[in-house]
Amino acid sequence: MMKPLLLAGTVLLPCALAAPAMAQIQIASAGPLTGSNATFGAQMKEGAEQAVADINAHGGVLGKQLVLTEGDDACDPKQAVSIANQLADKGVVFVDGHFCSSSSIPASKVYLEQGVLQISPASTNPAFTDNGGWNTFRVCGRDDQQGQVAGEYIAAHFKGQHIAILHDNTAYGKGLADETKKFMNKAGLEETLYTAYVPGERDYSALVSRLKAADITVIYLGGYQTEAGLIVRQAKEQGMKVTLISGDALVTSEFWQITGATGEGTMMTFASDPRKRPAAAAVVKEFQAKNIDPEGYVLYSYAAVQIWAEAAQKAGTVDPKKVAAELKAGGPWESVLGPIGFDAKGDVTKPDYVFYVWHDGSYHEM
Repeated sequence: MMKPLLLAGTVLLPCALAAPAMAQIQIASAGPLTGSNATFGAQMKEGAEQAVADINAHGGVLGKQLVLTEGDDACDPKQAVSIANQLADKGVVFVDGHFCSSSSIPASKVYLEQGVLQISPASTNPAFTDNGGWNTFRVCGRDDQQGQVAGEYIAAHFKGQHIAILHDNTAYGKGLADETKKFMNKAGLEETLYTAYVPGERDYSALVSRLKAADITVIYLGGYQTEAGLIVRQAKEQGMKVTLISGDALVTSEFWQITGATGEGTMMTFASDPRKRPAAAAVVKEFQAKNIDPEGYVLYSYAAVQIWAEAAQKAGTVDPKKVAAELKAGGPWESVLGPIGFDAKGDVTKPDYVFYVWHDGSYHEM
């Protein structure tokens, strides 16, 4: 087996699922395998590897076996661009990725120039597809869809309360916070405080003091699980009786590992639990047999590979432009997430955001 290839601070890992060189199709999964969001990179890796294994076990695509390369962007935009260039140079025709919108958006420009098809399992910022090319798709929803669900819910259920809207200034975090604010305001509820925080810190006591002074009872946070967990834990440790509400970046057990009991009652938006969908039953059993809980974006990553393979098979080619055209013209595509169709931008035609609540160490649909 080849040794991992180390280039310019980024990592490309040839997956052990490789087949004989005479009949291969090069594809990739790219996401944060290191850094503060590595838990999501691990989810994507698990999903992509299982999808490739299952597809190869059933004859591959167009009679050829898939070879998966895994790229680590650490949710860093510059590193994402470097990874994208490396994958294109390697001859990859399809990328299952990236995770962070701040990585997917710049990487998509490289893929567009190099003729690579990209399906993100998790990037929700509208700009990814609004400003994307023929090559950009996602199997998740968008921040403006998720923000509408969150904003309208907050306005309906927390009237008269003091709301703080926080964000981390990332494409994902600020985008989601702003969309939630927009729909909450439209529904008649104004926030008491709107402010950014610095991601990567460990001590948010100054922010918590500001929240206490404003008598905040509800925090809406646009950002990731680590900071969300620290902020709510430190707020409650300082005696605040506050409800944390956030988005799909909290769909990982890592959140509760940070908060412990202080995470009780935290709410978040995410699509209806993919693990419970009938179309996922057989694959969920495969993961469970390996002691893997396919939480969060595991099945979304699996679905991205699965749908690409179906479209390539139907198109009779892995040519990225022809497969992209097939993705939009064909469908709905059968997947572990259920039937998925794409609009002209590459967005899913039927997003289904719902609310979850964290209770006793796990999250459940409300």
